[in-house]
Amino acid sequence: MNSNRMVLAVAGTFICTTVVLGFLVHLNWFYFTAFIGFMLFQSAFTKFCPMDILFRKLGVRPGPLFT
Repeated sequence: MNSNRMVLAVAGTFICTTVVLGFLVHLNWFYFTAFIGFMLFQSAFTKFCPMDILFRKLGVRPGPLFT
């Protein structure tokens, strides 16, 4: 699995988790959901993704999206 697929998997997991937490625990969790969505949106235009940088530093094989 390359770093791009890992970014998408982690972002999807965070989004699903924070939506559930937003409904069951507290509405402020939706701010974190919005932050993740914003970071995905801006990375589509700027190709800057902090999580991809972290995965690369951890030794995960880079993917073609953020190079």
